[in-house]
Amino acid sequence: MNLDHIVRALEGVALPAVAVDLEAFDRNLERHLAMARSHGLTLRFATKSIRVRALIERAHKGKGARGLMAFSMTEAAALAQGGLDDLFVAYPTLQPSAFAQLAELTERGVIVSLAVDSDEAVNQLAALGKARGLALRVVLCIDMSLRALGLHLGVRRSPLRTPQDVIALAERARDLGLVVHGVMGYEAQVAGLGDDSPFDAAPLRLTKRAVRAASMRELAQRRSAIVAELRARGFALAFVNGGGTGSLDLTTTQTGVTEVSAGSGLYKPLLFDAFASPFVRSLEPSCFFALEAVRRPGPNFITCLGGGYVASGAHGPDKLPRPVWPAGLDLTAAEGAGEVQTPLQGESANRITLGSPVLFRHAKAGEVMERFREVLLLREGRIVERVPTYRGEGLCFL
Repeated sequence: MNLDHIVRALEGVALPAVAVDLEAFDRNLERHLAMARSHGLTLRFATKSIRVRALIERAHKGKGARGLMAFSMTEAAALAQGGLDDLFVAYPTLQPSAFAQLAELTERGVIVSLAVDSDEAVNQLAALGKARGLALRVVLCIDMSLRALGLHLGVRRSPLRTPQDVIALAERARDLGLVVHGVMGYEAQVAGLGDDSPFDAAPLRLTKRAVRAASMRELAQRRSAIVAELRARGFALAFVNGGGTGSLDLTTTQTGVTEVSAGSGLYKPLLFDAFASPFVRSLEPSCFFALEAVRRPGPNFITCLGGGYVASGAHGPDKLPRPVWPAGLDLTAAEGAGEVQTPLQGESANRITLGSPVLFRHAKAGEVMERFREVLLLREGRIVERVPTYRGEGLCFL
């Protein structure tokens, strides 16, 4: 990976800064769309993994893309204000303000739906829909975790697991006047489980691969059965959503979906370096942030200003950003990535000029955009545009 052109493009730029290489971004976009098309599926981009309106719109225009997966109703309203449609808010809420936004968008003719998995949400939404004379759209969120040997392998999401669970809530929603617009079943223990991490011993990597394979076999049967039962009972589902970048080559029509969701792979953050999947390995890092080198505390050390952009999730070294230019630098064990300073060690630290940029990759995709107001878009080693992040637009959703 030659990063010299990115560093040259940042000459004279105020630091810290975040940059996206559009050429790599576009190649990743086409790889995602081609993989979905090869399975006869459409692709719904997850906005939380991008968090830059200009880049969301760029992905949304791709051949084979349909709709967007938003992470809050307020975000969906902001995207709709910009003319985007077919918005699915994939994370349940019972906030009256969010329900009101769902109703307002529906009244305006926006195709918008909200994930539900509880009687409480269905009852409250149905009451609001009845009061306003609206048929509000809901999407049933189903637990796709693997349960084996007494273990729960996957994330703690929905209580809906069996066909009986799902049918009961679907029929209640329909009886109360809601539209069951679709189904979502996210296999996090596949899409988000890297099976080739350098931080894992070989036996653990083999175990993770076994979990991924067993999960796909089990959920393919269960998700397909749920969808078949819903359709047999007259539910005209607009979509069945599943998967993510990490399972895009595995989540197919045979596993019961009509569309897949993804987004992180457009940036290819560090966490995707831990996947053995040929598809994931084909992706290119396109998003980088740069910190200013400001101190030389000793031989083989350089200290950067800022940089405490640690990713969410269970604590571990895989959630830390990593210096990638110049090569040969590492975070220190004592300080890691710090709020106001990030010391780095390595022989190449001696060749860094104070005031110059050091380039990093973030562990997760869209999260880093919360730390910057604008993104520098690069093409052929030049800054071709500066666009705001959500933060730059004055927006904060979660």
